[in-house]
Formats: sequence, structure tokens, C-alpha cells
Amino acid sequence: MSQDVIKTENKMGTMPMTKLILSMSIPAIFSMTIQAMYNVVDSIFIGNYDQDGLTATSFAFPLQMLLVAVAVGTSVGVNSLVSRKLGEHNYKDANDAATHGLITCIFSYLFFLIIGLFVVRPFMGAYTQNEKIYEYGVQYLTVVLCCSFFCIVQIMIEKTLQATGDMIFPMLFQLTGAIVNIIFDPLLIFGIGFFPELGVLGAAIATVFGQFCGMVFAVIILFCKKHEVKISFKNFKFKFSSLKNIYAVGFPSIIMQSIGSIMIIGLNAILSVSEAAVTVLGIYYKLQSFVFMPCFGLNQGVMPIIGYNYGARNKIRLYSAFKRGIIIAVIIMTIGTVVMWTIPEMLISMFGGTQDIMNIGVPAFRTISVCFIPAAAGILFTTLFQAVGKGIRSLIMSFCRQLVLILPIAFVLSLLFDYTAVWYAFPIAEVFSLLIAILFFRNLVKGDFKKLG
Repeated sequence: MSQDVIKTENKMGTMPMTKLILSMSIPAIFSMTIQAMYNVVDSIFIGNYDQDGLTATSFAFPLQMLLVAVAVGTSVGVNSLVSRKLGEHNYKDANDAATHGLITCIFSYLFFLIIGLFVVRPFMGAYTQNEKIYEYGVQYLTVVLCCSFFCIVQIMIEKTLQATGDMIFPMLFQLTGAIVNIIFDPLLIFGIGFFPELGVLGAAIATVFGQFCGMVFAVIILFCKKHEVKISFKNFKFKFSSLKNIYAVGFPSIIMQSIGSIMIIGLNAILSVSEAAVTVLGIYYKLQSFVFMPCFGLNQGVMPIIGYNYGARNKIRLYSAFKRGIIIAVIIMTIGTVVMWTIPEMLISMFGGTQDIMNIGVPAFRTISVCFIPAAAGILFTTLFQAVGKGIRSLIMSFCRQLVLILPIAFVLSLLFDYTAVWYAFPIAEVFSLLIAILFFRNLVKGDFKKLG
């Protein structure tokens, strides 16, 4: 099909909205849930191998979050730009955005290669004097960061295809990586059969190998199968204007997600009086990903729909996608809250948690999970702002929630009471962040959205 002539209308502009959201989001929800399995599976096997290894990966988690923040944030910028250009039926610029998106993977990888080679040791040394925990953390982070190219490229291809409405192949890329990781984790951690016993290092190698397999699959599909966007380096000309458009949304998204990494670094510092509390925080973040990742998967399904209809100037469908997205997100988060309240002991025991970890973890999980439902609405507001090119608003929301609010609140609570009061900072910060989002949305309704048809 010539990309200069419209032969068929994209489904994002015509399909009944609830059906469209479900058709695009369910594969992404499944995909993101699979993504959550990477760290969770690693942590379960590591926790049952050595509790010091579990503590080490909890300390290492912020740098892993930073990696995902840069990869996903940049890809969100590409996704937003490609979907908007497709909505305008400007296929040339959509192709250009997708091609530039792959180029950014090189820059992102070089950044994390430097971190993996020169930053990991001082980073781990700042947290612990326990030599075993230190070595475990260095081993894990060095492998994951120095081999991060596979993860970065896979995520970029996933987001690019999702911008066209293709949610199935991105799900399959994730599934491929997850299955490989799950298979090789116990083999390399415990040394089953002819595989060597590598412990925490084995978990890192299994993760990276899974990402490599997912990336190879993604590259094959991208270049060998026909898509609504086409990436080609023939006669390619690098344009700073394309990068500017990508990072107008991508950079705020990177910062927004990186703030989460900074938040965990700060919380780890506050909780460092108890290694068990640090471990609980690490376990919580691994488990809460199974609640938040489905919402982020919904985000991936709803974002191109909103972006497409914003580009097509169809306000009715834009609002419809947003409202239905919030309803689905609240349902997901409600289920997560119920699980955290009813079976926290069972969840913690999967990681081989000690009695000390159990005593701290059970009330912590119940307290923090109060934030899930307001967070559901907040995530969808963030999606809306990013989809229409207002990424700065999403950045401000995250900055307020995770730095301006949660860390100071957590610090004050730890001083007034003790470290166990830190968990109350989560729901307090989430409610205030949602209020900010509502104010931003009202401003958008009175401004840009008034101009839509």
C-alpha cells in the first residue's frame, strides 16, 4: 500500500472504543506482565539461593530502573510522534521518526556501558560494607548494564510497532525473552545439570540472554514483515529536528521514570538502618510490578489511540479512550489492593523471606497498597499528557509525587516515629499527585482540546 494514499482507515479512528482498547491493551498488558517476570523470577530464585543476594539486587534495583527509564522514555517519545503522524496521515514523517528512534538506541547504550564499567562499584560501596552483598551487586549490575543494548533495542521496536496499532508482536517479543530467562535462571543460579553454579551472576546472564533472544526476534519482524511504518537507512539523513520532536515527549518521560530510581535510592538510604527493611522495599517493588505493569500495558494500548485521535482532531474518541482507560485501570488496581491485603505472607514467602522480613513486610504491603487506586487515575492522566505531546505535565506530576512529596514525607515520618512509618508516604504522595493531574487536565480541556472537532 502506498503510504501517500489512504486506502483503509486505521482502526484507531473507526473501531468501537471499548473493543479497540481491549484489543490493543490486552496484548500489551500480557506483555508488560511478562516484563515484570524478569526481575521477579530473578529475585525469587536469588532469594532462595542466598538472602544476601536478594538484598544486593534490592540495592541494585535503582540502576536497573534507570535503564528501563531511558529505554522506555525514549521509546514513548517515538511512539507518541509516530502515532500522531499516522493520525495526520503523514507517513513520511512517521517513517522518519521510527528510523531516528533506532538511532537513539546507540546513544542510550553508550551511556549505560559507561555506568556499567565505572559507576557500579562506587554505587554499591555507598550502600553496604557487607563484602558479600557488595560483590553480588557488582556482578549483577555489571552484566545487566554492559549488555543493555539488547534490552534498549527490543523496547524501541516494541513501542514503534505499538504506535501503528500492532500489539501482538511486541507481546511475543516479551514472551520470548521471559521464557528464555525463566528456563536459564535456575540452571545458571543453582548449577543444574552440566551448567555451572553461578549464583547471582547466573541470574544476570540469564536475564541478558533472554533480552538478546527477544531483540533478535524483534529485529527480524521489524525488517522482514510489512508494517504501517517502514524503517530504512537508505538515503537516511540525520535530523536534529526529529530528535527534538522525539525528546519533547521522550525526555520528560525519561526524567519522570528516572525520578523513580532516585526515589528508591533515597528510600534505601532512609531504610538503611535495617537491611531487612531494604529487602522488604525491594520485594515490594518486584511484586507491585505485577499490579502496575498491567496498568502500564493499558497505557501502551490507550496512548496511540489518544495520540491518533488527537492528530485526527477527533475529541469525542479522545475523551472516550481516556474515560474507559481510567475505569479499566481502577479495576486492575482494586484487584491488586485486595491481593496485597489478603495474602501478603504468601507473597513474601516466595522470596524465602526470614521472620524479620515477614514482620516488616506484611504491614508495609498493606499500607503502601492504599495508593494503588489513586495511582490508577494518575497513570491514565500521564498517558493522556504524553499522547498529546504535553510530556512536561507528566514530568511535573512525577517530580511532585516522588521527590517533592514522597521522600520528604518519608524522611519526616522516619524521624517522628521510626523507619516503619515510611510506608505511609506512598498513599499520601499519590493523592496529592492526582490533584495536580486534575488541575493540569482542566487547563488542557479549556485550552488545546477546545480547538479539536
